[in-house]
Amino acid sequence: MPGLFRLAGLALATALVTGCATAPPKNPTNLCAIFEQYPDWHEAAEDTRQKWGAPAHVTMAMMFQESSFRHDARPPMRWFLFIPYGRASSAYGYAQAKDETWADYRRETGNGWADRDDFDDAMDFMGWYMSKTSRLNGISKWDAYGQYLNYHEGWTGYRRGNHLRKRWLLGVSRKVESRAKRYAEQYWGCKDELNSGWF
Repeated sequence: MPGLFRLAGLALATALVTGCATAPPKNPTNLCAIFEQYPDWHEAAEDTRQKWGAPAHVTMAMMFQESSFRHDARPPMRWFLFIPYGRASSAYGYAQAKDETWADYRRETGNGWADRDDFDDAMDFMGWYMSKTSRLNGISKWDAYGQYLNYHEGWTGYRRGNHLRKRWLLGVSRKVESRAKRYAEQYWGCKDELNSGWF
């Protein structure tokens, strides 16, 4: 009987945690709709802009590409015949941050309690990363194309020109750039209302 109570308690705890997870936005192609649905995401994006100088339309376009705004996103499992043998990388969460880079972020910012499946923390991580990209490689925080290449290849990989040998990545980065431009146009139309709390 105690085992049954333990199992029921575990099931309830799992349901509560799963129930609290934020679902991806209903309309991920429209930044105004995203921030209208999740005002706390807008607040986190604004905090990131003020702290790191990373504009919301760029961070959100990159996050869309990385995880489609899924808090528990991971790279797909690799298979040999029908046997799974691990994932391509340790990337996890909204920002698809890898273990080592996330550890660097927590150490450098002092944000030791940060979680990759927490939107505020993921957004702050992206601001930190974009700020370092700007400082180390001279890429403007408004340059979604260059920022995404650095985000994907790492600062050293970008300096080595690794991205130049990956046509598919250059295409993906153009998609991120295009989405960032659309997000920017949308955001300029609703930013004042969002900041006033009208939504």
